[in-house]
Amino acid sequence: MTKIDIFSGFLGAGKTTLIKKLLKEALDASKVVLIENEFGEIGIDGGFLKEAGVEIKEMNSGCICCSLVGDFGSSLKEVIEMYHPERILIEPSGVGKLSDVMKAVQNVDTDAEVELNSAVVVVDANKCKMYAKNFGEFFLNQIAHAGTIILSRTADISESKLNTVLEIIRKHNDKATIITTPWEALDGKKILETIENAKDLEAELMAEVAKLHEEHHHHEEHEHHEHEEHGHHHEEHEHHKHEGHDHEEHEHHKHEGHDHEEHGHHHNHGEDCTCGCHDHEHHHADDIFTSWGFETPVSYTQDELEHILEELEDEKKYGSILRAKGMVSAGDGTWLNFDYVPGESNVRVGTVEVTGKICVIGAQLNEENLKTLFAK
Repeated sequence: MTKIDIFSGFLGAGKTTLIKKLLKEALDASKVVLIENEFGEIGIDGGFLKEAGVEIKEMNSGCICCSLVGDFGSSLKEVIEMYHPERILIEPSGVGKLSDVMKAVQNVDTDAEVELNSAVVVVDANKCKMYAKNFGEFFLNQIAHAGTIILSRTADISESKLNTVLEIIRKHNDKATIITTPWEALDGKKILETIENAKDLEAELMAEVAKLHEEHHHHEEHEHHEHEEHGHHHEEHEHHKHEGHDHEEHEHHKHEGHDHEEHGHHHNHGEDCTCGCHDHEHHHADDIFTSWGFETPVSYTQDELEHILEELEDEKKYGSILRAKGMVSAGDGTWLNFDYVPGESNVRVGTVEVTGKICVIGAQLNEENLKTLFAK
């Protein structure tokens, strides 16, 4: 199986620097083929790549995104069948459409097993707004089709400007993972892990809540079953005990047993019951609970997070919150992780993440109040 990763981005965004970092820190370069065709920019240092054991297949038919059908397809097939690499990195021209490159990879004519593993776009945070305005068709096509968007040059940018960049990106792609943390603070392995298997905090928490919900439902069903069994046994016991007595007394005791059974039945399944143990009362967790959250480059202090988590106890103001989790920058180079369940919260120092993430799971969430609570 050959994995193909596309690293797109406008000229000067930092694709070359990113690929070098990944080759040095995260990939076995001897099993990688790089297909590089940059228009109007000096190519990757051949000496560096030769030392790393990377084979280079140069495109010579101009911009890769403008000459896809012929040269690109045949060259890609040649690379796959000649080198049988574990991974191919494609660095297309910075002025091309990512969707065209992805289509060409998916349509390559080869008998080898090939997988389009990822589509990454590198965006210069300082130029995002200008590129979106002036080169919308190409720039926004890259944004819209990316699975991971990696912002470059974020070390010296203000949080407000970074948030503006995120707003522009999210208008055109609300699914991609966005890396906002400066690259020098991240290990290449962390970046590759994010590209290949972006951790979905919302899905993780919802699965956790769903599991607890199902376990609770199963426990209630088990208790109800035991109670019914006990009631049934009680009735049989009464019937056996008074088998030799006259009919009237037997009917009386049988009736008492029936009353007991009916009482148990009403307790578990009556029309006014709210325990949720009956089939028509049982719902999956994702039918009951909703999620709210966001990704953010904004920093929080430990005191700020602890105050926020204390506030989450206010059910009237924020809704019934079952779980909250996040990992955010502390603003001093360190990162903080937090966890919340009703009545208990924890804030601790964590590892550097590719971007800040916050997620809240609960019922009848007041999203406006939550947004205000976490606003900075």
